Amino acid sequence: MHIDPYIVLGSAIVGFLVGMTGAGGGALMTPMLILLFGVTPSAAISSDLVAAVVMRPVGAGVHLRKGTVNKRLVGWMVLGSVPMAFAGAYLLHVLGHTKAAQQKIEVILGVALLIGAAAMVLRYVLDRQTGARRQGEVHEIAVRPLPTIATGMIGGIVVGMTSVGSGSLMIVMLLFLYPMLGAKQLVGTDLTQAVPLTLAAALGALAFGHVEFGVTASLIIGSVPAVFIGSLLSSSAPDHYIRPAITFVIAASGLKYVGLSPTALGWTLCGILFAAAAVWLAYLRARQSAAAPEDPDVIPVAPPIEPVGID
Repeated sequence: MHIDPYIVLGSAIVGFLVGMTGAGGGALMTPMLILLFGVTPSAAISSDLVAAVVMRPVGAGVHLRKGTVNKRLVGWMVLGSVPMAFAGAYLLHVLGHTKAAQQKIEVILGVALLIGAAAMVLRYVLDRQTGARRQGEVHEIAVRPLPTIATGMIGGIVVGMTSVGSGSLMIVMLLFLYPMLGAKQLVGTDLTQAVPLTLAAALGALAFGHVEFGVTASLIIGSVPAVFIGSLLSSSAPDHYIRPAITFVIAASGLKYVGLSPTALGWTLCGILFAAAAVWLAYLRARQSAAAPEDPDVIPVAPPIEPVGID
């Protein structure tokens, strides 16, 4: 069994993003293995799934200790997602043309994630204008069982048919089903619900897939410490740092699933980062200009103090 130090380094970067956002594991880790390290697609998917069984519980454990997981929400989601993950795998087997079916579902998933990322940006802009704050704590959220089970079922069948979306798709649906849920609770709940869902998919990968244990071990060595650090940050960092990271990872996942080539995806993500930096700098400059006095040459003078007579 060979441990590849470059896979260890790459998985550490992806693991940190997963810990910070709860999303992007399948969308970033699997293409990295295929494109950068020449791992076959079937082995990359299967090895990534098995490694995620070790990686995701670490992040979930950090959030459970911090109290940023809505356990009732997780329970209702798992009730729908795990059975449908097995049903999705069986449905894919019945459909036959697995590659064509997977590609169609991934394109639909990519479009849904891009729409979700755009809606998250729009919601952030509107919240900044209205001053709305989305920082609902775990005990403040009223769980809606039927829509939550339906959310788990949709995510489960997609994961069962494509082995992707356990984090990115679920977090988008959670965001719109519970819009007042704070970012820390959003990431913690998403990471926790993904544990049994990923385990169900990994059992199928071990039974029917091709797992390269050297690749799996390299992924675990790199990703587990990184996801622990990322989860520590996401469980305590302010929302205005976590939500942009979630949006970026979901947008990257969506672009990958719609079929963007690796080169085009890289340049597109760089352009998004540069554009976001430019917008942020312009926003900071506008705030500084609004806070500055109208005439900087005029120095305000305190009014004279009148003497107080002593009777």
